[in-house]
Amino acid sequence: MATELQLQRIQNKIQQLLKEYAVVQKENIKLKGELAALKNEVKEHEKIALELNQKISILKLNAITMTEVDKKEFEKKINAYVKEIDRCIALLGK
Repeated sequence: MATELQLQRIQNKIQQLLKEYAVVQKENIKLKGELAALKNEVKEHEKIALELNQKISILKLNAITMTEVDKKEFEKKINAYVKEIDRCIALLGK
């Protein structure tokens, strides 16, 4: 009788663990979906931030006459953009 009672308790505990496991699995799937959505949102925000920074640079150039330091900084940025474009073209050519 004691063994049957122990077996019943073990079976009940296993069933409870399986139920809890199913709940945790569902939550894990939900959280993975939320994580993916948040990662996409972060990428979009980073893209927007980059575009806004570029617009700020352009507006600064249009708003004031450039000093020598500003001109050199602008030239560096333009050269960096040209290098990036060249690198992209090279990758497209592969």
